[in-house]
Amino acid sequence: MLPEDEIKFKKLGISSPLQLALIVPSSYEDLNLYTALRPDCYGVFDATVVSVSRTLKTIIVELFCHNINQSLQAVFFTPKPYILRQFTLNERYFLYGKITCNNNIYSLVQPKKVTKIGSILSKYKTKLRTDVMRRLHEKYTTVPNLLSYGLKLEIAQAIYELHFPQKLTDISCVSKSVRFTKGQLRALKYLELFVMLKQLSRKRKYLKAVHQLASDYKPWLKTLPFTLTPEQLQAIQDIRKDFAKQTAARRMIIGDVGSGKTMVMFASVLMARPYRTVLMAPTTLLANQLYEEAQKFLPDIKVVLVTGKSVKKDLQEYDFIIATHAILYRPLPKIDLIMIDEQHRFGTAQRNLLNKLVKHENSGAHFLQFSATPIPRTQAMVQSAYIDVSLIDSTPFKKDITSKVVHKQDFKALLEHITSEIKQQHQVLLVYPLVQKSEVFAYQSIEEALFFWQSRFDNVHITHGKDKDKEKVLRDFRDNGDLLIATTVVEVGISLPRLSTVVIVGAERLGLSTLHQLRGRVSRNGLRGYCFLFTYQDNSKRLEQFCQTDNGFDIAKLDLKFRKSGDILTGVHQSGLEFKWVDLGEDEEIIKEVQKDLKHYHE
Repeated sequence: MLPEDEIKFKKLGISSPLQLALIVPSSYEDLNLYTALRPDCYGVFDATVVSVSRTLKTIIVELFCHNINQSLQAVFFTPKPYILRQFTLNERYFLYGKITCNNNIYSLVQPKKVTKIGSILSKYKTKLRTDVMRRLHEKYTTVPNLLSYGLKLEIAQAIYELHFPQKLTDISCVSKSVRFTKGQLRALKYLELFVMLKQLSRKRKYLKAVHQLASDYKPWLKTLPFTLTPEQLQAIQDIRKDFAKQTAARRMIIGDVGSGKTMVMFASVLMARPYRTVLMAPTTLLANQLYEEAQKFLPDIKVVLVTGKSVKKDLQEYDFIIATHAILYRPLPKIDLIMIDEQHRFGTAQRNLLNKLVKHENSGAHFLQFSATPIPRTQAMVQSAYIDVSLIDSTPFKKDITSKVVHKQDFKALLEHITSEIKQQHQVLLVYPLVQKSEVFAYQSIEEALFFWQSRFDNVHITHGKDKDKEKVLRDFRDNGDLLIATTVVEVGISLPRLSTVVIVGAERLGLSTLHQLRGRVSRNGLRGYCFLFTYQDNSKRLEQFCQTDNGFDIAKLDLKFRKSGDILTGVHQSGLEFKWVDLGEDEEIIKEVQKDLKHYHE
């Protein structure tokens, strides 16, 4: 690419001809001679000047149009003097403009002279002039060039024809706007996915594994007091295949709340023996919880807990280190498997330190990420270009949770329900949108609601995101509390076995995935659960549909539908994926096709 073209690409915010091909025309100029008069249509006319007259605000040029064999007038509003000099009596010109019709008089409004007829010119709305854009496309958006990047012929031709059409549909002509055919739209979706998957695959890092891990986990399965689900077993098998390769594993395991990701973690620890594993959790509460589970289910493994407050020990002695981010600031023995729970909850600096932990000189530790935020299957397919993905889309037991949208008039019944649950030694969580009062917000804050709840119930606990003691509050609540008032800080966190009810105030303000995470706090151990979505909105289709399903992957698909795709890859690897043409809720077949074609291209 020439340096001057690189500058133009930079102005457009792109780096490749494939990205250029995705910058499509905003409109077209059809410079073919027009054959019939239609109002609000743009066209070219072969016209001879019959007369020229001027009023205070207009210049009117009477024309005889040879291509339609009738008279027409060209009208110029608030004209500049040079326009009079452009037209000479009895001279013949090609004029391009918009046709209007008033009182059966056809006019050509503000026409311009053209010399190059018989073609269709694409027009672009970018930081570059439309003629500069056209020249760039003429140079780079050719079928041979598109083919050289791995696009198949049918897509390359469809994209080329978008920029250099031979003819326009009547709709495009009349509206002077771009309305792509189904075939053209499909080609744009294909190209957008093709570009995105290529970009993601280039970001993917392949490291030689320090060791291939191959210990057997199956005898351990027989010691468990329950049977793992097919999805749990499949995720373990995916990891086993990764561990057997010479390249270090880089996989994300995504499972709904309560889907049993912990057992997949423990199976991975067993497969890694005799080598060492580190599991990093985002909070001390979660790290403690995982440590207690490990002691229970991995009695033959030497496990240690490392937090900011734990006594420093010689970690060489342990096979399995469960830790918070405190581990990143301590001297570590050699590690062959690193697992991260909810990596997106760690800061950028911590993730950078983690990357150093993963990499050795010319090799790397196996790396597994776990997330309790389900994503649509289509998103997982796209994401797999960057990192291998396993989905656990079922739970070991069916949760019994009733979800309901409630309003002001339902508050008395809601209060009776809360009282009844607390009498049964069950716990209740109230999630408020704000900690302090706001003049512009309709809903009460924690500060405003606190007196009401404390005056009616004992053992009321309060916490929020800025509360330095939130982990202690959650522990105290778990052990002795009846009612917890909080913000969404409890979205992911401590297991609360007695929690039966969650009430989410101003529920319409939250994404469906967040609502699902909050709902996932209840009914953890088979207890009957309730989720109440409190809103001032009379109707909320989104919240009503949320109440119809408790499957996190279905919820993620619903969220995608209501959010219209947008930025789909957040947190776990910061890829910032946005689609203009692709609909991740609908385009699974095109994703499969692009994946298959890219695989063949690389082979």
